[in-house]
Amino acid sequence: MEELFTSGRNIPNIDPYLQIWHWPISVYLFLGGLAAGILFFAAIITILGKDKEYPTAVKKASIIAPIALVIGLLALFYDLTHKIYFWRLYTTVRIESPMSWGAWVLMFITPLSMLWVFSYYSEIFPKWGLKYDFLKKFEKFLIANRKYMAYALIPLTLILGVYTGILLSAFNARPLWNNAILGPLFLVSGLSTGAASIILLSKTKKEKHLFGKIDLGLIIIELALIVHMIMGFYAGSEVQLEAIQLLIGGDFTVLFFGFVVILGLLIPAIMELIELIGYKLPAMIPAILVIIGGLIFRFVMVEAGQLTRYLY
Repeated sequence: MEELFTSGRNIPNIDPYLQIWHWPISVYLFLGGLAAGILFFAAIITILGKDKEYPTAVKKASIIAPIALVIGLLALFYDLTHKIYFWRLYTTVRIESPMSWGAWVLMFITPLSMLWVFSYYSEIFPKWGLKYDFLKKFEKFLIANRKYMAYALIPLTLILGVYTGILLSAFNARPLWNNAILGPLFLVSGLSTGAASIILLSKTKKEKHLFGKIDLGLIIIELALIVHMIMGFYAGSEVQLEAIQLLIGGDFTVLFFGFVVILGLLIPAIMELIELIGYKLPAMIPAILVIIGGLIFRFVMVEAGQLTRYLY
């Protein structure tokens, strides 16, 4: 069989291509956004003095945050090619580098999330009281300074949430990633999955109702950002048009529209709206769909983005 090349570009295994980020990166981006969302709401409620009214957001759900961050960092470490040199990220600060921002923010927010959970230890685990006096004193110290931790968490969570998207958009050579919407989009998606996690764990109708409204608003914003992203690609060059075709009419259409947009956003929004009107629906269903949709969204963007390239 004779094969004719009409172009010297886009030849498989000859033209440069990128496919080195696998599932650990998607998991890392999802868990980072989830932790950022949970901690953001915990901090906001604490600052507003509503922590007694919404205990799940500040106590139970916040347990997920350090676990998610640690698992995400382990996934990132697993994906590293030169694992023993990870510490070099902390030998310098590069303002223009998203990876530098992410590394330093994670270094601060991970231990802070653990301290936040420990400040609620006696309330979360009343049967397993602290035995040592220095731990009791340390817990009291954290409780007394909980509001200061909340003030620190707000900018850290916002930077972490935006960073998960900017990490991709900083790759100028990948057309699907190279757009300014990814940062805000990943932030809103992370906040939405955080709100959904609080709904899942909450046992009070008041708390579920509040975060149902918050999540509905976040879903609407997320849908608007997705529409804006798609319109931006269609208004771009041939490269942008080819990139978005992976999500619209390409290999990732079912995953993107079926699982992310429809199952992960539209259906949960409709269900949450129906529940807010007054009809009784199981709140856990839209919450689970939002979380699954957020995870699949990261997989789609990471995998599809690596297939796109500039050829013109």
